Amino acid sequence: MNIVITGSIAYDYLMTFPGRFAEHLLPDKLQKLSVSFLVDEMRKQRGGCGANIAYNLALLGERPRLMGTVGQDFNAYRRLLEGCGVDTSLVRTEPDLFTASFFVSTDQVGNQIANFYTGAMARARNLSLLSLDPEQIDLVVISPNDPEAMVKYTAECQARGMPYLYDPSQQIVRLSGEELTAGVRGAALLVVNEYEFEMLREKTDLSREELEATPEQACVVTLGEKGSRISTRRDTYRVPASVARCIDDPTGVGDAYRAGLIKGLALGLPWAVAGRLGSVAAAYALEQPGPQSHSYSVAEFMARLETCLRADGMASGAVLAALRYAKHAAPSKPRNSSNHEAP
Repeated sequence: MNIVITGSIAYDYLMTFPGRFAEHLLPDKLQKLSVSFLVDEMRKQRGGCGANIAYNLALLGERPRLMGTVGQDFNAYRRLLEGCGVDTSLVRTEPDLFTASFFVSTDQVGNQIANFYTGAMARARNLSLLSLDPEQIDLVVISPNDPEAMVKYTAECQARGMPYLYDPSQQIVRLSGEELTAGVRGAALLVVNEYEFEMLREKTDLSREELEATPEQACVVTLGEKGSRISTRRDTYRVPASVARCIDDPTGVGDAYRAGLIKGLALGLPWAVAGRLGSVAAAYALEQPGPQSHSYSVAEFMARLETCLRADGMASGAVLAALRYAKHAAPSKPRNSSNHEAP
């Protein structure tokens, strides 16, 4: 499947504070706040919605093309993505800026203080899908990015007849109701979580039924531990969540789900089964720290998926044939799956 993924590409800096932020704040001095917290742990990880989706699709045997803008510090990240099977030829480096970065400190009770540096991502609006041959594109993914870029890519897909998956999620608060409505109305697929669905419904003034029926193919709502709901214009499918072997970090779980769902569609699987691919991919991400720490071969993934489908009574002959094809048609494990990089 020829897939172009647009979206954020970022570094995540995750820090741990061995106390409680509230104990160091003076309520009567908040108007002149000046505090410093000494953290005792920091992890630097690869992230960004676009890059996370691309990484997971590469694990599943696809070679997605990632499109976005990055900074002068992206070289090592680029090599790691290419080593995993992601085509980064549409990723443009802005040498005078740094790659978008997310800095967050978490205290012992889960409170967080965070900053997001937009960096090179702000120039994603200068890229265009119009330079690509629409006949060579099966799907464009429009995931959270520079808001102006998202509006531009949506219009370009509609103008050139390129089917797209619309995933406004974190940028729903930044996009206007008119912009969101336009994005949903032209989409082949809409994918958001339960809270984002309600935000989207409120900002677009569309009813739940209208929002679910507007995308050409399906509206997909992820429900956390309750799985996901896939609504087409004819049917609604409830997809259970896959049981994780352990729970480490939820960051990037939704991006992994999207990649699994897309892979299921690439294999021509029924909606309920494609959703099950999404839930298994999400479980793998949940079991490791960070959004790109997990790794598996396609054969390992399909074996785990088959076990889930048999338990659900969904392992029909056609489904098993598609899974066997995927096992043998895809390469083995990516050459490099490490998520750790020196700051």
